Amino acid sequence: MADQIRLGIIGASPTVGWAHRSHLPAITASPEFELTGVCTTRMETAEEAKKQYGARLAFDDYKRMLEHPEIDAVAVVLRVPAHYQITKDALNAGKHVFTEWPLGKTIEEATELAELAKTKGVKVVVGLQARAAPAILHMKELVEDGYVGAVTSCSMRLIRGGVLERVSGRTWQRDDELGATTLTIAAGHSIDALRFVAGEFSQVSSVVSTQVDQWYETDTQKMLDVTAPDNIIVSGRLANGAVVSVHVASNPFAGSGYRMEIYGRKGTLVATSEDSPQLGEVYLQGAQGDDELKDIAVPDKHVNVLEGMPAGAPRNVGQLYFQFGESIRGNAADYPTFDTAVDLHRLIDNIRLASDKGQAVATG
Repeated sequence: MADQIRLGIIGASPTVGWAHRSHLPAITASPEFELTGVCTTRMETAEEAKKQYGARLAFDDYKRMLEHPEIDAVAVVLRVPAHYQITKDALNAGKHVFTEWPLGKTIEEATELAELAKTKGVKVVVGLQARAAPAILHMKELVEDGYVGAVTSCSMRLIRGGVLERVSGRTWQRDDELGATTLTIAAGHSIDALRFVAGEFSQVSSVVSTQVDQWYETDTQKMLDVTAPDNIIVSGRLANGAVVSVHVASNPFAGSGYRMEIYGRKGTLVATSEDSPQLGEVYLQGAQGDDELKDIAVPDKHVNVLEGMPAGAPRNVGQLYFQFGESIRGNAADYPTFDTAVDLHRLIDNIRLASDKGQAVATG
């Protein structure tokens, strides 16, 4: 392997999408990696991305990228329905793989990819970036060190601005079967941060609801039915015995942001953000005994990116890339793998099942 890990990004649009917002600026500020290749479905946009971000190679066919001997690892940064086949092809090509969350449309796809990764012996990471947010890492550390004592209860709330209308290029997210909904994306990321900090769920009861059942497609001037859920309410228990409540929603107009609270016999921890924990800056507060909540500084040891890493979405993606790179080089690293993704897919399926059955479901 070269001094830098040679990365190819599949889905590297230079103007729109998640790669444009996060992966491309993150990787250009990550000294462990070289942005060797960029791939889009059109050569003109691939060449534009190559020029804009300083890549050496441009592709309009991801299979040609996977065949290239100078590509050590790839990032799959596309719409969810494309994750499965492209990730599978990348694994079969022997590449290390960073696939965005959700890993697949279904747990069956995710499980197959996790097993294939083990068979191929490559390093894989799933884009659950909240696990790399410095404040979330420190919150987990404080819980493990006994700051709150035995955890008794947790709550998490994420209310984001939703939509009543979209252009046709984005109305695909109305379809529940395509795997990119408030349940899988907003709830998936934020619930994963909760289980990362406080522990795994053992039981859930839930309401999974579509409150806005039609979107107006502005360019076609059509009303389209929506099957994707936009409000998720979960109550239950963690494996450690703590009770837990969750409300994640995409409601029309302004949201109120993110708040996660961990309560224990000795103290309280609260994480807040204007957006989802994998996207926005997360702030941490705590109190012990009769004290009032006060700000808690996050130690530098939880920050693995350089000062030049852009704030916002690229920062936590960059944090994950650092751990991914450490693992590829054979060093100790802690990051969400495809097995982590399978566990989260299973939890989300159980949340959906509990809502459908109208009763509590064990998640162990």
